[in-house]
Amino acid sequence: MSILSLRLPDSLHDQIKKLAAEDGISINQFVVSAVAEKTSAFLTASYLEERGEMSSKSKFKRALLKVAKNEPEDFDKL
Repeated sequence: MSILSLRLPDSLHDQIKKLAAEDGISINQFVVSAVAEKTSAFLTASYLEERGEMSSKSKFKRALLKVAKNEPEDFDKL
């Protein structure tokens, strides 16, 4: 495990302290969770970009041809 010293504006530190207390967790747990969430978002965006580069309109159209031509349910209609 690593240790990271971090400088935060007092106002942000106060907000984190309040939110962590409301959630019943430590400030450390709150920050670790926030960093993990942001990291996951970046990794997901990168993954989707990579997958998108492997695709093409022709592949998409071929995939659509495999979809059954059923009428959508009422709750699914525009």
